[in-house]
Amino acid sequence: MLYLILGLLLFVGTHSVRIVADGWRTRSRARLGPLRWRALYTLLSLLGFVLMAWGFGQARQMPVQLWSPPLGLRHLALLLTLLSFVLLAAAYVPGNRIKARLHHPMTAAVMFWALAHLLSNGNLAHVLLFGTFLVWALLVFMAAKKRDRQGGTRYSSGTTGATGITVALGVALWIAFTLWLHGLLIGVRPFG
Repeated sequence: MLYLILGLLLFVGTHSVRIVADGWRTRSRARLGPLRWRALYTLLSLLGFVLMAWGFGQARQMPVQLWSPPLGLRHLALLLTLLSFVLLAAAYVPGNRIKARLHHPMTAAVMFWALAHLLSNGNLAHVLLFGTFLVWALLVFMAAKKRDRQGGTRYSSGTTGATGITVALGVALWIAFTLWLHGLLIGVRPFG
């Protein structure tokens, strides 16, 4: 559990600098230069991710069960992850209306992904991992919206065609991940 917590602190901490210390981030980036800043950021993120993944894997070996989720929550989790994949696609498909409306669909995708996993898993490691990501994503989303307002950021209105491609891509990714990749990479088959 210690490695999971250390990994979370390092990974989420690295990704939270803009929320809690934007001025320091700007000064440090200027002092180090963009390339060295990105290299340090990437190194710390990867180290945090490896510790988090390894610690989570270790914690899953001896789970501390807090509650047993009812079957209905698992069905809801599948719907939430479907929405998460559509939002993830919206972050990358240019000119879609989902991004035009939300402005930060990647962060919203993380929120729905984390909520889905919190609802469908009741052990301590899951609560730590997905609860941390849910709170973090919510804070990042709020901070990004605030920056948009302060900066007067405008987003294009998006097109129906790009939105259709976004939804189709998100659904296809969800199907592939849910039916095959989740079991292959994580060891748990959502429909199993």
